[in-house]
Amino acid sequence: MNHGFTIWFTGLSGAGKTTISRLVEADLRGRGLPVEVLDGDIVRQNLSQGLGFTKADRDTNILRIAFVSKLLTRNRVVTLVSAISPYRETREMARKEIGHFVEVYVKCPLDTCIARDTKGLYRKALEGAIPYFTGISDPYEEPLEPEIVLHTDQEAPQESAARIFSRLKELGYLL
Repeated sequence: MNHGFTIWFTGLSGAGKTTISRLVEADLRGRGLPVEVLDGDIVRQNLSQGLGFTKADRDTNILRIAFVSKLLTRNRVVTLVSAISPYRETREMARKEIGHFVEVYVKCPLDTCIARDTKGLYRKALEGAIPYFTGISDPYEEPLEPEIVLHTDQEAPQESAARIFSRLKELGYLL
């Protein structure tokens, strides 16, 4: 592998981004590839501590993730980013920054995400206790041309991961 690449999982909270990225991570590691995972929740605790959830803060968070992804990618690491990244323009900036970029839209209906909400975040957002909550009081802009769309309300996580590997082969990232 002459260069790494970034798989950027985007979608609503509870859509399945982290679950699927962990399956992809395990498979890639099993193939002997160097892999790093940048999960949105973990990045916020470490790299983006102190940022809120306004558009400006979200954009700053995503651009920080993109910068780290670019460094990893150019050093032959497969980087898995699992972050809501709600704004189309900022995702496009990340794509341009990183270069070898595979956007995976983890598409799931809002009602299914709400039903899956183990942390109670949607309930709090619907009650007005969490401002700027994506899908409730803040927009999510669907990707226009992602490399792959997963319908996580219709397929098991393992099926979604298998579809990602098929697409990575089509794109020439994997043999």
